[in-house]
Amino acid sequence: MGAGLGLAWLLGGFSSFLQTSVLLGLVLLLLKGIQLFRRRQRLLRTFQNFPGPPAHWFSGHLQEYKKADEIKVTLFWAKQFPCAFPRWLSGFTALLQVYDPECMRILLGRRDPKADRVYRFLVPWIGRGLLILNGLAWFQHRRLLTPAFHYDILKPYVALMTDSVLVMLDKWGNLSAQDLSLEIFEYVSLMTLDSLMKCAIGHQSNCQMERKADDINYHQAIGKLTLLMQERMATFHYHNDFFYYWLTLPGRKFLQACKVAHDHTDKVIRERKAALKEEEEQEKIKEKKRLDFLDTLLGAGDDSKSILSDADLRAEVDTFMFEGHDTTTSGISWFLYCMALYPEHQQRCREEIQGILGNRDTIQWEDLGKLNYLTMCIKESFRLYPPVPQVYRQLNKPVTFTDGRSLPAGSLVSLHIYSLHRNPAVWDKPEVFDPQRFSPENSSTRHPYAFVPFSAGPRNCIGQQFAMLEMKVVTSLCLLHFEFSLEPSKPPIKQLQLVLGSKNGIYLNLKKLI
Repeated sequence: MGAGLGLAWLLGGFSSFLQTSVLLGLVLLLLKGIQLFRRRQRLLRTFQNFPGPPAHWFSGHLQEYKKADEIKVTLFWAKQFPCAFPRWLSGFTALLQVYDPECMRILLGRRDPKADRVYRFLVPWIGRGLLILNGLAWFQHRRLLTPAFHYDILKPYVALMTDSVLVMLDKWGNLSAQDLSLEIFEYVSLMTLDSLMKCAIGHQSNCQMERKADDINYHQAIGKLTLLMQERMATFHYHNDFFYYWLTLPGRKFLQACKVAHDHTDKVIRERKAALKEEEEQEKIKEKKRLDFLDTLLGAGDDSKSILSDADLRAEVDTFMFEGHDTTTSGISWFLYCMALYPEHQQRCREEIQGILGNRDTIQWEDLGKLNYLTMCIKESFRLYPPVPQVYRQLNKPVTFTDGRSLPAGSLVSLHIYSLHRNPAVWDKPEVFDPQRFSPENSSTRHPYAFVPFSAGPRNCIGQQFAMLEMKVVTSLCLLHFEFSLEPSKPPIKQLQLVLGSKNGIYLNLKKLI
């Protein structure tokens, strides 16, 4: 009897608890629904003066982008809606996608912060370095890092880059003898990592040949982080940190890859710090008169020494490795694809290089300024295939465009460089590869913000001189040693990731020349 009453009491208590929980859940669900409704209404008011394609109240434009290639959809809508259109990532999250040069000028001329909703996903990997920082902290880091990209520092990099390129070309020479098409992206990626570690952090990795365990793991970790980052940004339910890192396999893989990358960076920094403490190393640095990126961060040769904490140091090194590795890999790979696609321009570039080098088979600093046609082709490749296809800003104050339309503070903006560079209102026959667009006479008549592969304004890419230096060194040597042609059975499929990539790689046929 007593046991039966106790059981009934327990069941009654559980039923009451269940009812309370359900009621509480419904209340929370209602509150969340009200919050999302208010957010949607606010976004509708924000973008009411910017016409765009119709969006589903819940999924936004997700279905349209799933049904067709994102690039084609974006360009199709960009032709229909001049200057900009709202892109709804869901029914409750939207941004303004901008691809007009005058709008670009206004937005990039401001000091709005990077959009935290986008770039926060990078923080566990690259920390809060120059790419992520805003305000005074960003200004202090930018001022500290600027000397690392002075031409006196860049000049000796030519020989280091050349060494890395020649290793890759030797590998290509052996493989091209087998009459096989090569997927060049992976080879270029290893080469740029090798070159970047030599130039930026003074680390002789030889990752293209010796395949040391640390360097292999680091290269693999960088590749994993890039793919996982893009997957997370494209998957709405991965945006919650707790859910992603603790309840998903990709989240755990991301944290593991972060640890590998951080351990590698920390090891390099420790080794360099130890070397700089030795008086003999200090004298060597003074004699060689070459400081790399890490030397500058550590304050080598500067009586004031570094003002960066250990966390800041790692963040800036990881940021530079992230920005300098994938972007140059993309730029070089798509340039070689353009050369294979347009053999007449490839041959003209090769003849220019041969005319400048004469009997030499390596390039020198003094040669780079003479490569006029190659430079125009590189810029045209950047126009059609910008390594960074878009950047994001979160407005910290209202903005009014020249046509009178405005956006309130807090608005999220995508500065869509890919669409800008193919905007038919800006470029005549934008899909045509025409290096003459960048001749001095044509460049002088174009809107200054029509071509922004390195962004522009106060937050432009600090490493653009480094990137152009590497582009010229690598591409000139590639064209000098090989003739490139298309592999028709495997055309690349463009993919708008953080960096412009190809879903299936970039396959080319190579014919050895020297």
